[in-house]
Amino acid sequence: MSVAVALFTRDLRVHDNPVLTAATRAADRVVPLFVVDEALVPDRCPPNRAHFLAAALAELDEQLRALGGRLIVRHGAVVDEVRRVAAETSATSVHLAEDVSRYSRHREHALRDRADGWSVHCHSGSVTATSAEITPSTGRDHFSVFTPYFRRWSETHRRRPLPAPGSLSVPRTASDPLPEARELATGEPSPRLSVGGETTGRALLREWLDGPIGDYARDNDDLAADATSRLSPHLHFGCVSPTELVHRVDSTTEGGLAFVRQLAWRDFHHQVLAARPDAAWSDYRRRTSTGADDEKSVAAWKDGRTGYPIVDAGMRQLRAEGWMPGRARLITASFLAKSLRQDWRVGAAHFLHWLVDGDLANNQLNWQWVAGTGTDTRPNRVLNPLRQADRYDPDGVYVRRWIPELAHLPGARIHRPWREGIVAGDYPAPLIECVGS
Repeated sequence: MSVAVALFTRDLRVHDNPVLTAATRAADRVVPLFVVDEALVPDRCPPNRAHFLAAALAELDEQLRALGGRLIVRHGAVVDEVRRVAAETSATSVHLAEDVSRYSRHREHALRDRADGWSVHCHSGSVTATSAEITPSTGRDHFSVFTPYFRRWSETHRRRPLPAPGSLSVPRTASDPLPEARELATGEPSPRLSVGGETTGRALLREWLDGPIGDYARDNDDLAADATSRLSPHLHFGCVSPTELVHRVDSTTEGGLAFVRQLAWRDFHHQVLAARPDAAWSDYRRRTSTGADDEKSVAAWKDGRTGYPIVDAGMRQLRAEGWMPGRARLITASFLAKSLRQDWRVGAAHFLHWLVDGDLANNQLNWQWVAGTGTDTRPNRVLNPLRQADRYDPDGVYVRRWIPELAHLPGARIHRPWREGIVAGDYPAPLIECVGS
């Protein structure tokens, strides 16, 4: 009987998984394989993502067992373990998801170079449209501005979601135990971190589509409302399929269209990074000058002690939950990159450490957008934290939630505590005076 290996990477699901579907079609038996890459863990895996990954793998194993299979876990170098499993099971093909990071590209090339009697097949499943499917008419290899990209993206045909396999037959082969979070990373996770996998993500998706998405266009920037889907970690780990998500959202509604647009931004950033992998840590466009390194100000920003409550609330939520809403990410990033004039890479690294949805393409290119080195058509844009607070937290509810030492200040007065007689021992004075919109 023929055998195929389905190598799980960032597609930890059984529903609408092109990798798993292709493997089941290619062979009579399938090895659902996950390799704990010892080049990445524990030293290069942040605690929040490690805890989410462990939970996602446990839920994936449950889903596979419901189909008659199980998740095979190995520890070591990915290519070595794939070769070992393929040899043990006499596999004739290996299937994995496409990705755009330099690490994932190296992994794919190494698998192809070291294939020994088996073929390697990559499948799109991490985004809804690949770079090859959407190209500019100018002949360039990628779009550098979102609006024309979104126009083309909206016109692109997308495949229908794939059902989960009806059943799985897994050949006998050894497996390590499912990894626990503390094996995958050193350090403590955020105290209010939420974790899960496909089962959790699909329940969250159903809840989101049943009602809250209808108000997304109106409320997504309302910091107090917490009106976002919270699906980003599940998308990052592939517990929820972006293609299925776009398919199930009614984009003829205002809320649905606004939400789908955010999914298109995700694809946009992936196609930029695919074309310019150096943009992960190098300026996409020439920058304006930055200020001198200011370790004291950067430390205050990381700790949520800048003296601007809207900024500090976002940074404290990041530490507490490993997550923050998009508007808070923009405000805090602009404060570091534009107001404090610090290198965007310092902030991007801090976000990658704490964000449970820390996606290289989205995180780095959003930071570059804010810093004026990326794809923003207004690179000199500065977000004034006070104006942002008045607009997106007008009654101070969000700030009051995360900065208890200011909770006694009523309404919008909480955004300017220096006017309320708050002393520096209770809450710091503003690091700088801010300008901007």
